[in-house]
Amino acid sequence: MSVVLAAPTPRWSRYVAIGDSFTEGLWDDPDGREAPQRGWADLLASHLSARRSAAGEPQLEYANLAIRGRLLRPILVEQVPAALALGPDLVSLVGGGNDLLRPGADVDRMARNLEAGVVRLREAGVDVLLGTGVDAADSPLMKATRSRVGIYNSLIWSMARRHGAYVVDLWGMRSLRDWRMWAEDRIHLTTDGHARVAQGALVGLGLTPDDAAWDDPLTPLPPTPRMQKAREDAAWVREHLYPWATRRLRGTSSGDDRSPKRPELSPVE
Repeated sequence: MSVVLAAPTPRWSRYVAIGDSFTEGLWDDPDGREAPQRGWADLLASHLSARRSAAGEPQLEYANLAIRGRLLRPILVEQVPAALALGPDLVSLVGGGNDLLRPGADVDRMARNLEAGVVRLREAGVDVLLGTGVDAADSPLMKATRSRVGIYNSLIWSMARRHGAYVVDLWGMRSLRDWRMWAEDRIHLTTDGHARVAQGALVGLGLTPDDAAWDDPLTPLPPTPRMQKAREDAAWVREHLYPWATRRLRGTSSGDDRSPKRPELSPVE
């Protein structure tokens, strides 16, 4: 790891993360799949708190209200008011990925609703960190959504400019084009992927990353033999795609009956 020195002190003292499984932290699971997941937002909070402590400031207070499977509207209707009630000075609002997987997704309506949420937070004096969608050019499942995600991203950048929001540029991260950054379900990040996104979030907030090589691509691997790839694809369909499609048909979500993992602000050790 290449360490960057003299990182500036963050001005934020109360950070609330809202969103879906991406922000909940699937599958960064140092304590096991059944334990609360960690993820990029938790890591970002840790980085911000460490910098504050090093500068003699109180530790960052942090809450994470994100729940897996959430569509954009529930995030905006339920989580934005809950976040505001906690009195934060920074909120990360990353959502819409579950909507964009649906063929009938209305990107313009999604962007209008997202912007209304941004306006509500900004009018309350809260700084907002948005996130673009990831470039899915190499994903058989997600590739069909690439044009919708690209349009959604352009609308996110425009609203960020209008309202003075920050953006973590996931689309532009070269390292996320490597399958080693992705978990077995090919939709959620590994521990390394989440760590890199946390560094990207620091950059998005205008801060110096802890690791100068945070987005360097991994050393390329030799091509996967065709038969091995076919077996891996078949296992993925059986273990991940089929259960996901079944939930869709039944109108259920992996986040049904789940509560936020960190519903109240508390200091980050």
